[in-house]
Amino acid sequence: MKHRFASPWAWVPTLYFAEGIPYVAVMIISLIMYKRMGLSNTDITLYTSWLYLPWVIKPFWSPFIDVLRSKRWWIVSMQLLIGAALGGVAFTIPTSWWLQGSLCFFWLMAFSSATHDIAADGFYMLALDSHRQALFVGIRSTFYRIATIFGQGLLVMLAGNLEVLTRNVRYSWSLMFYFLAGLFIALWLWHGAVLPRPSEDEERSAVGIRQLFSQLASTVVTFFRKPQVCAGLCFMLFYRMPEGLLAKVSALFLIDAVHKGGLGLSPAEYGLVQGTVGVVGLTLGGILGGLAAGRNGLKRWLWPMVMAITLPDLVYVYLSFALPQQLLIVNCCVFIEQFGYGFGFTAYMLYLIYYSQGEHKTSHYALCTALMALSMMIPGLFAGALQEWVGYQWFFIIVVLSCVLTYVVTAFLRIDDSFGKK
Repeated sequence: MKHRFASPWAWVPTLYFAEGIPYVAVMIISLIMYKRMGLSNTDITLYTSWLYLPWVIKPFWSPFIDVLRSKRWWIVSMQLLIGAALGGVAFTIPTSWWLQGSLCFFWLMAFSSATHDIAADGFYMLALDSHRQALFVGIRSTFYRIATIFGQGLLVMLAGNLEVLTRNVRYSWSLMFYFLAGLFIALWLWHGAVLPRPSEDEERSAVGIRQLFSQLASTVVTFFRKPQVCAGLCFMLFYRMPEGLLAKVSALFLIDAVHKGGLGLSPAEYGLVQGTVGVVGLTLGGILGGLAAGRNGLKRWLWPMVMAITLPDLVYVYLSFALPQQLLIVNCCVFIEQFGYGFGFTAYMLYLIYYSQGEHKTSHYALCTALMALSMMIPGLFAGALQEWVGYQWFFIIVVLSCVLTYVVTAFLRIDDSFGKK
């Protein structure tokens, strides 16, 4: 019998909205919350950068998700776990052990979210035919971005406004996370009711654990035997080195007190600047980058994209020296940096696809995305300590100087002229 909610419009938008929320909570909202609660930049970047780990090792447990249970089961179960983890964060914030407790639940959320990503992307391909997959690819991307704006923008604004009303930082962030937990439980109930049950998803593979490990080993070996492996690995790990340093510290800079060298934005102002204007700039840059590469190919646009992802970092050097108090100037600077990053990041994503071509294409792309997460995790571990050692002004100068590495690793790439052309 045809499912009552078989239309993809009933579940694709909400599924990818649900995919974006926990990632934003773990990677962005946690930064702002810990800063508001008085944690040092060194501790914030160290602790939150380790939370990238589930996305780094995600390819190594994704094969087991395919054979142990249906992807629908994994989606619904992980959404319940994410909702519980959000509630756990909310519960621990007002306690004396808020740091240990919240980090524990953020870890649970991160692993659940990474597992949810695997299951959701696999389910998308099983539940839709190739025509509908192509038709809804823009919808899923749009709702993931909406989740980013909702989390990084509206939820941070909500917490900031609650701080004004309650005069209690911890209580305000606790209420915000309780609200988010309730929202996620609602998403869990919704998807438990409306997700279709494709027959292909119910079929369990007969592949044994030993065969899985053998296939995984074969995937890894062939990945490292590809042509230009050294140049490719260096590009994947170091192309975004400046962004890996900048990403977490720039958020902390925006909300840090003026007497500490920051801009002193309130959470509500941060939600507007970074969580809304910045995300819009990032999205527009990514769209324009995709259109450009689709017209002339990756090789033609590679160096313009390298300049786009590096040169706009200079706006933070300006902001750290000028410390403008006009929100319009701050918005313009953040928009420029995020637009450039979105445009330049297109080259990175297209190269991952280029490197993954051939045998084991899907598995090799998964390994590429693991290296992508690792490229953000490693610099983030020490970014806060470096900033507190040299100050914001010199830190952003170091970020700009590190852009040399982006140019060096790009220079060694060899890309086919026609790759990416329409």
